[in-house]
Order: sequence, then structure tokens, then C-alpha cells
Amino acid sequence: MRHSNKGSDRFLLWSVSIVMMLLALSTIYPIIFTFGTALKSTREFIRRGFSWPLSPTLEKFTTAWTTIQLDKYFINSLITTVTGVAIVLIVSSLAGFALAQLRFPFRRTIFVFLLTGLMIPVQVVMVPLFQIIVNLGFLNSRLGLGILYGAFFSPFGIYLMTSYYSALPKELSEAAHVDGASTFQIYRLIMLPLGRPALITLGILTTLSCWNDVLLSLLVLQEDRTLMVGIASLRGEYGADIPLVAAAVIIGAAPVIAVFLAFQRKILGGIMVGSVKG
Repeated sequence: MRHSNKGSDRFLLWSVSIVMMLLALSTIYPIIFTFGTALKSTREFIRRGFSWPLSPTLEKFTTAWTTIQLDKYFINSLITTVTGVAIVLIVSSLAGFALAQLRFPFRRTIFVFLLTGLMIPVQVVMVPLFQIIVNLGFLNSRLGLGILYGAFFSPFGIYLMTSYYSALPKELSEAAHVDGASTFQIYRLIMLPLGRPALITLGILTTLSCWNDVLLSLLVLQEDRTLMVGIASLRGEYGADIPLVAAAVIIGAAPVIAVFLAFQRKILGGIMVGSVKG
């Protein structure tokens, strides 16, 4: 009986492993395929199509980075992403601490009101949002786009941090308050270090969202471009030069892939952060 159970367990393990391996290959293959295309010259791509390059060259990467100004677009994306992530982390950690650990009137009402930001698609508020952008002077401003990212991604961050801080024992803050610590000292010295795992997860997810954004960037930066918008525009301007477009895609995806590979454990571990008891 035990041998049969072990045999069935091994079969199940191998079956799951094979399925997961195939799924992994289906995810990795497009990246390898795009990278191989980017290493070709235009002539070789026309002659050999989508086969692996015989004479690999970095010519298309150099052209994409300099001639098409992806270096400038990269800086734009970096500035807007860093600004947006910083705003989300600061606002979410402060609001999450207040909503989870402090007691004040209409606390739950405010929390529910903030969560409505998760339910409203950006396409629904495009017209009034554009009017607000113009009135605030955010049009064609990289800093303005970063602030807009902070406003749009903060509701999820507040929900995440509120759920995380709600799971922490309130005796910690109460004991610190009895010892004479102020509310801000409790936040800075106790809650902020304890909330580091959730903040790292939130920072990674927000970074991916800001970096990959196209819609809000098109709305704000009408005289300039972020990296993803610049890459998307290549389909019209350089649509015939497939290796050049592939090189630009690899350049745009490289930071995202690097962030995911560096913090994949924290991303997977933080997925459940928001599902703890609140």
C-alpha cells in the first residue's frame, strides 16, 4: 500500500513539474526570440527571418539608444517612476499606520472612501483628469506625471499597508505611548521598521506599474515621451525595421526583468500581505 502511494506521489510530482516547466518555457521563449531578433542586422532579418542570428551584432541596440533617443526617454521614465514610488510609499505608510493603529472619528468611512479609487478605471475620468492636470500646471511636466502616479497608485498602497499594520499587535504602540513616545515617534521608530516587508513589496509593484504605464504618460507628456511610449511609437515610425523595434523592447524590458529577478521572493511573499486579517 505504501509503495503504491509513493508511486502515485512521484507521478503527481513529475506531472506537475513537467507542466510548470512547459509554462516557464512558454514565458521565457518570447524573450529569447526577441533578443535573437534584436541581434540581427536588417539584411540578415530579411534573408533569414526569425531564425537565430549567424552574425550577432549590437548595432540595433546602439541605434535605439542614441539615434531614437531612448536614452532620453529612459531618464524620463526613471524620474517619473522614482517620484511616483516615493509618494506612494510615504502616503501609504502614513495612512496605513493611522487607519490601522489610531482611533479617530469616521476612520472606517475614510478607509472605504479611499478604496473606491481601486474601483474607478482611469479611462472613466480622462476628461476631468486632463482639466485638473492643466489647471495644476502638470502638463508636459515629468514631476507632474510622477505626482499623478502617486495619486493613482496610492489607494492600493493604503489598502496594503492598512491590512499589514492591522495584523500587528496594538500593544506595541500602546506600550510606547505609555513610555512617553509621540504618535510620530511610534510610527518612525516602531511601525515603519516593522512594515518594511510590506513596503518593499509595495515599492516593487508600484515600480513595475509606473515603468510600464503608457496611458497616463500620453495624457501628461504631450511634448515628450517616457520609455514605453517611445517604444510604442516605433511601430509606426520604424515598423519595417523589426530588429530595431526588438532591440528597443529588450531595452525597455531589461529594468523590469532585473527588478523581478532581484526581488522575486519578496514579490511572491508579499502577495499575501494584503489578505491578512484587517
